[in-house]
Amino acid sequence: MRRRLAPVLLLAAATTIPTPPAARALQDAAAWVPALTPLENPSPSELAPIVARFTSDRDALLRHFDAPGSPDRREALRAFTKAWQARIETIDFGALGVEGRIDWLLLANRLRHDLRLLDREEQRIAETARLLPFSPRLLDLYDARRRVDSVDPTAAARTLSDIAAQIEKTRKAVELGLPAEAPAARADRVPPAAATPAPEPLRPTRIVAYRAAAMLKDQRDILSKWFRFYDGYDPLFGWWCEAPYKTADASLEKYARFLREKVVGVKEGEDEPIVGDPIGREAILQDLADELIPYSPEELVEIAEREFAWCETELKKASREMGFGDDWKKALEKVKTLHVEPGKQADLVRDLHREAVAFVTTRDLVTVPPLADVVWRMEMMSPERQKVNPFFLGGEELLVSYPTSSMSEEDKMMSMRGNNVAFARATVFHEQIPGHHLQAFMAERFNPHRNAFDSPFLVEGWALHWEMLLWDQGFPRTPEDRIGMLFWRAHRCARILFSLGFHLGKMTPQQCIDFLVERVGHERANATAEVRRSFNGDYSPLYQLAYMMGALQFRALQHELVDSGKMTFRDFHDAILKSGDMPIAMIRASVTREKLPKDYRASWRFAGEPAAAR
Repeated sequence: MRRRLAPVLLLAAATTIPTPPAARALQDAAAWVPALTPLENPSPSELAPIVARFTSDRDALLRHFDAPGSPDRREALRAFTKAWQARIETIDFGALGVEGRIDWLLLANRLRHDLRLLDREEQRIAETARLLPFSPRLLDLYDARRRVDSVDPTAAARTLSDIAAQIEKTRKAVELGLPAEAPAARADRVPPAAATPAPEPLRPTRIVAYRAAAMLKDQRDILSKWFRFYDGYDPLFGWWCEAPYKTADASLEKYARFLREKVVGVKEGEDEPIVGDPIGREAILQDLADELIPYSPEELVEIAEREFAWCETELKKASREMGFGDDWKKALEKVKTLHVEPGKQADLVRDLHREAVAFVTTRDLVTVPPLADVVWRMEMMSPERQKVNPFFLGGEELLVSYPTSSMSEEDKMMSMRGNNVAFARATVFHEQIPGHHLQAFMAERFNPHRNAFDSPFLVEGWALHWEMLLWDQGFPRTPEDRIGMLFWRAHRCARILFSLGFHLGKMTPQQCIDFLVERVGHERANATAEVRRSFNGDYSPLYQLAYMMGALQFRALQHELVDSGKMTFRDFHDAILKSGDMPIAMIRASVTREKLPKDYRASWRFAGEPAAAR
């Protein structure tokens, strides 16, 4: 029996939103072009060309050494980085201005961080070495091709055969190390009496097996590129190597599947389990120092709980206005039913975008270049991608999560409830204007060399700063609007707690999912997707805590410069956008024109005040 869809909130009931000037007439192209004399670029850095050269040279090196995990690649990057460290020491730091000093410090910090990441990569590869003993020979084949060494087809064929044999031997060793099954189930694996002695059993952890399976996928791609380079070009190569290559390729695929299914626990037809790869406390401290965040993981947890308490107090206030008393979770459940009907989400998002632009421009909170308000676009997110990103993603292209016809009824309801009107109203401006889209638009045009120093604390902190500021400015009109904004704000607190809990080894992925459901009020499918995104994706370990901590940095900087009367909101936000992509502590130095010393170390305690004081 099919369930009836939950009640919907029709778009027609929304307040009429004025169309912003930039969207009225495409003929007004003159407004899209800035004044050229002078084209604004405040406080240019003396080191901008040097940073740009570093970025270009490093990118070229990565294109050349393009095999992930290759020892040649690590050695080249290590040598390159150390050479740059020595070279920047020849610069007369004392002669640099504010922006030049910022760039010097950022480049020195980036070089130290890159070396630590190389050390971390080497350590993780060492931890998988017993599972991948054939990797050095496989990678050497590819590195020899990259060096354009002459290939010996017969030797290459022998190497491929040896690799395939070693893969099979290693797979059997892991199989022997699996937990014992019932005798009947293992009867087909009992070797005959005269069989070769079995290898020593290997018992990898689930995390190490997950990491090894990912490396096997990379190595299979690497081997394929190596083979395709010679095949058909060198007649002898194909004659000797085609069969052993196919065997080695099949062995890599079989071994990766074996690790995923038998050790990691991947089951055919089901979503991939969430495993992740926790980095531990020492690495967290190193990464925080590189982001110029002078707090320990324990202090960050304390700050998150403090912010969480503020959110819960405000949730109860809104819940009372909705008639649910202090039971804010019941109020949240009501808000989740207020979604538009299928097919109307794009209309809702369009109008919410226009509302946000009108709100920030009429209040003179930030400059919105007319072209920025023209070039944004919208796409719908696929059902597959929604398993990892259940909510909006944004920038110049806004990706909208909402049900599609191929999704199950349960998944459709989860998506509609998780992308209801109140949640969307607190998300669209985060992703678009004045959030990520405006931020990226300006970063391409002002101090673009600083993209080498990109920081999630800036990227996500900027967008959450606007959630906080728009709350203060009265953007939420109803208790339902406030519930929507508070849900996301509480979610940012939760991200600190569950991501640190995982990387410190204190929470499992399942506990993280349960935490989001029970503490924040997520739909379970959406909570699962959020945790999968955090740990199985490409996000850095600090990414999830960067939202709230970055926003608190901007909050403190706003108090220092705007609330004190030193700057208007518009001047403040414009100065931040024109500073470029870098840690917020350096943006603070840029905006306040502070000449930092060469031995600068992060000490800005931006989150020291109690939540009630903000």
